[in-house]
Amino acid sequence: MVAVGVENMICCWQGLLELLPLWLREPMDAGGRDKQVLELRLRLGQMPQAVTGRGEWYPACRRIGAEDLNYVVNVASRYSPYAAVTLAKGYLTARGGHRVGVCGSGVIQAGRITGFKELHSLCIRVARDIPGFAAGLEQDLGTGSVLLIGPPGSGKTTLLRDLIRRISQVRREQISVVDERGELFPVSGSGFAFPTGDRTDVLTGAGKREGMELVLRSMGPAWIAVDEITALEDCEAMEACGNCGVRFLATAHARDSGELSRRPVYRKLMNSGLFGRLVCLGEDRTFTMERLEKV
Repeated sequence: MVAVGVENMICCWQGLLELLPLWLREPMDAGGRDKQVLELRLRLGQMPQAVTGRGEWYPACRRIGAEDLNYVVNVASRYSPYAAVTLAKGYLTARGGHRVGVCGSGVIQAGRITGFKELHSLCIRVARDIPGFAAGLEQDLGTGSVLLIGPPGSGKTTLLRDLIRRISQVRREQISVVDERGELFPVSGSGFAFPTGDRTDVLTGAGKREGMELVLRSMGPAWIAVDEITALEDCEAMEACGNCGVRFLATAHARDSGELSRRPVYRKLMNSGLFGRLVCLGEDRTFTMERLEKV
């Protein structure tokens, strides 16, 4: 078991502040820089609530209004068509890789949510990078693909990001990242907000299936990294690419191998033989590695 901390956590703090209404920026900046903020929750009619590595913190005594929620969504979306599509899925990705989860009164068409007519609450997940999170893990990856699992908030994306970097820098292998939402390596100015590694190529905006096929054809990677495998078509695309000799580094939502095997989408992936190692993260930011057995 390996324990990981957040002492070296870095994030695009300015990008987070720019998301917020003007009245909230100063108190958030003054009190939040050293509190290891993981989430900021904004609920209509309530005080803003920050979730930190040490508990909860309330950065201001003013209650959130509808105009505040609308402001955050407008800044996060930048009025782009792609952002509008992702909003229908319940989230937006803002500059700096911060994810804005949305809850409210949905607009339903053909039985599906296509947008929101009223916003009730937002959950801003702070994109963070922890250099050294995956230190040493790159030496124990075996010969097959590797799946990182854990409950929400356990640090799967953070671990994935650092492991990508270490495969690139320490193992010195070419790795392509299909960064569908721009959260793993958000673009900042003329470069990336977080270091990618010298042998890392990042494709942003494309869906997982199309993205995996594209980088396989165009970049010739030894590895392809993707975050949050959730659909059967993603698994099928990974199997097809895996048959071409590329290895995968991916994440999925599950607490352990037992929970993973009970989900039909992942059971097929487990039985494909594509993944040889499973890295399990806990809520206490520890992780263990085990061989992935067929079920």
